[in-house]
This record gives sequence, structure tokens and C-alpha cells, in this order.
Amino acid sequence: MHKKFRGTGVAIVTPFHKEGGIDFKSFRRLIDYQISNNTDYLVFLGTTGEAVTINDDERHAVINFAVEIVNERVPVVVSVGGNNTQKIISTIKNTDFTGVDALLSVSPYYNKPQQEGICDHYKTIAGVSPVPVILYNVPGRTGSNMKAETTLKIAHEVSNVIAVKEASKDLEQISEIIKDRPEGFLVLSGDDLITLPVLAVGGDGVISVTANVFPAEFSAMVKYGLNGNFEEARKIHLWLVDIIKALFTDGSPSGIKAALTIKGLCKNTLRLPLVKVNRTTYNQISNILKKMEEYPVMK
Repeated sequence: MHKKFRGTGVAIVTPFHKEGGIDFKSFRRLIDYQISNNTDYLVFLGTTGEAVTINDDERHAVINFAVEIVNERVPVVVSVGGNNTQKIISTIKNTDFTGVDALLSVSPYYNKPQQEGICDHYKTIAGVSPVPVILYNVPGRTGSNMKAETTLKIAHEVSNVIAVKEASKDLEQISEIIKDRPEGFLVLSGDDLITLPVLAVGGDGVISVTANVFPAEFSAMVKYGLNGNFEEARKIHLWLVDIIKALFTDGSPSGIKAALTIKGLCKNTLRLPLVKVNRTTYNQISNILKKMEEYPVMK
């Protein structure tokens, strides 16, 4: 089970029509694009998927569609998170997890709970989840950091928690988790720009935003890193640096949707309060993509 999520997972966007509804035709195209370009698994309804703007009916539709189109070609992860533990429990109990391989759940945001509260929150979620749970620590969005000791306590005490997506940008903290984790517990980078350093200290992969556009290259970089071939991995990492920085200039998923639009994979439509990247950023992304096409890192 754990090995399913070792490698490159992609936090896939949710494509929308210009009038606001979910664009399932583009969604199918994106899923097939990912799988045909060696993505190891797909994560639906996360931050990149604009889950907080998707209603319950749409949520069920996305999950059913994802399971149907993926059709067991790669593992499917669904995000269920928030800052109200009881609401998350209700959502889990009212979700059909048939065909879903794991649940990704973000550390509670806005409330800024104590570490004990974060720990009990996850223990409660794991206690009702019918599938394994992946923790998600992203202080830049939640307003609080899940400390290494908290992650390790959960990892050692809750068998249904199998991994952490670490987006703290703190290599010292990530190294502590890797050093003291229980056997089989995966540490996944939640920050595209430091994925290679995380692999270098013993991490197990990434859940990536940038791989929406560059699944083959990102997957290759991670595989090289996992196999200890850091010379080849470094080439791809450096090739990706400029686009990663540009994609996050005006926030995510605004940047990645702009890039996917330029690539002809989906429409550049987001739901408020998110808006498109500004014209300067759009042009920057477009220019970088053109340069990358002129000088591909993989033949």
C-alpha cells in the first residue's frame, strides 16, 4: 500500500467552463495526459483543485468521474480537509470511497490549534476513514505549523496514517521526520522547488503542482532522485526552476491554470475569490514555456 504513493503524485486542477461549471471534457484530457506521461498517482479536490469552492454535488461528481476515467490505471487520492473536525467526519461518512486509494487531509487552518489539537484531529479522521490517510502540513496556507514531533507521534501511533505531504519549506524539520519515522511511513515533498533536496535527505517523492504541465519531466526527476542518480535529477530540477517560480508568482492554482491554457489543456477559468494571473505574469509564463520547448531536457 505505502509503495503506491512513492514517486510523483499530481495535485490536479479542476477545469471549469467560462460560465463556471466543471469542464469534464477537459478533465478527461488532463487525466489521460497525466497517466500517459508517467505520473504515479493523482490527487483530486486539493488546494490546486479549488476544493473550497466546490459544492457537495460537484464533489461527488468529481470523485465518481475521477474513479471512472482513471479506471485503476494509477492510484487515486481524494482530499478531505478543513478546520472543523466534525464536518470532515461527516464528509468522509457521506463519501463513496470505492476506487479511491487514500485520503489527503490538510492540517486545520485559521483556528491555529495547539499541537495536541492537530494530533487529536488527525486521530479522529483516521479512526473513521475507510482508506489510508496522508497528512498535509502547509503552514503558508494554514497559519500554523505541524511540528516534526507531532507528525512523528501520529505516524507511530496511528497505523492508518501512511504518509505526510510536507510543505513547510523547512529541511531541518523534514529531515527530523525522515530520521525518526516508523518503517514504511512516507515523506512527500509538498513544495515543488525543494523536491530534489527532500529526495536527497531520504524523502519518498512529491505531490506536485508543476507536474500538471510537466508530468513526464517531473516524474523522471523524482525517479532519478529515488534511484540515487542525482546528476540526471539535478539537470531536470534546474530546467524546471524558472517555471516553478513563475507559476507561483500570482498564487496557485492561478499560475498553473495559465500554463495549462497556454498548452491548450484547459480553459483559464477560476472561481472567486481566485482570479487569473496578471498580464505580466501570463507573458512571463508563456515566454518560459516557449524557451523550455526550444531546449527540452528530455529527448
